[in-house]
Amino acid sequence: MHSFVRGKWAALLGLVAIALTVGLLAVRSETLQDAIAERIIERRLTERQHALLEPNALRALVCGSSSPMPHPTREKSCIVVFAANRFWVVDTGPGSWNTLGLLGLDPAPIGAVLLTHFHSDHIGDLGEFNLNTWTGGRSGSLDVFGPPGVDRVVAGFNEAYALDASYRTAHHGAELMPTESSQMRARVVLPPSDGDPDALVFEGEGLTITAFPVNHDPVRPAYGYRFDYLGRSMVISGDARPSPTLVAAAKGADVLFHEAQANHVVRQINAVAREVNRPRIAKITEDIQSYHTTPTEAAEIANEAGVGLLVMVHLTPPPPAKLVERIFTRGVTDIREDDWLVADDGLLVTLPKDSSEIEVTNLLD
Repeated sequence: MHSFVRGKWAALLGLVAIALTVGLLAVRSETLQDAIAERIIERRLTERQHALLEPNALRALVCGSSSPMPHPTREKSCIVVFAANRFWVVDTGPGSWNTLGLLGLDPAPIGAVLLTHFHSDHIGDLGEFNLNTWTGGRSGSLDVFGPPGVDRVVAGFNEAYALDASYRTAHHGAELMPTESSQMRARVVLPPSDGDPDALVFEGEGLTITAFPVNHDPVRPAYGYRFDYLGRSMVISGDARPSPTLVAAAKGADVLFHEAQANHVVRQINAVAREVNRPRIAKITEDIQSYHTTPTEAAEIANEAGVGLLVMVHLTPPPPAKLVERIFTRGVTDIREDDWLVADDGLLVTLPKDSSEIEVTNLLD
């Protein structure tokens, strides 16, 4: 019996060895290499996320869930909303275009970029979004909405990319790469007036986008954005402290994407920085505690506003592992038992029309 079992294992190992040998020889074949490369290229060029643009739901994709602190898999702040046959980009943090590009989305039907404020982790990829949607077939200039000061930001990026754009037009021709479409156009959103809680950014094709002021002092003004489409709604807080204005803007929303900073962890970083004589880190981690929202505060806001799902984004510090994520969200379940989650890059939230359902998937899994 034992010899029979040993014989079976020997035969199996022999087959494995033969398969590995054949595989190694095949991989060294240039013909096979070219065939594999062609299949990969074909798949990359034909796999498109067309369904995201279908006008049967309001959707949001997290392209960047991190704060300025580094993380191996999370890019900086960016949420893309799909509505009215276009996509609308809220903040363009460094690395966020790469997330969107990896998903194979057609870049041409971009509606606009909406900036919440002008910290670098919210604007760093603005030039890349403009460049890639232009080379991808966008018609006309890219509109960039934001608080007063957006004109300076847009002018700076336009100038920084001006030579790049001229090279591409010269290389590929003006018919494919028209110079007049290479520029961004600033759209200043003025703060709402005293009796007006929000400012209208866009209205058309059943979609309404409004901006509302948030407390991110000393950054003034800073905005959050609300999207209403097909009877469903999403709110994006931007960077903010808890405030009645934010709660009012999020009232009854299906989903609230809210920033979250675990100050109990930030205080640990601060204490260690002092111990190891890193005064600059100690100073910064002391200061940032005053103008962000903790996970438990975000849960309280979601409860007060009566939102269906709370999604925590702009994570500070971004959790590097599930254990740290548990530490990050400590106390949240005492306030909001369920209907909340911590975002990863690639997270997609779908709100089908004529429904109360909230569908959550991840396109990068």
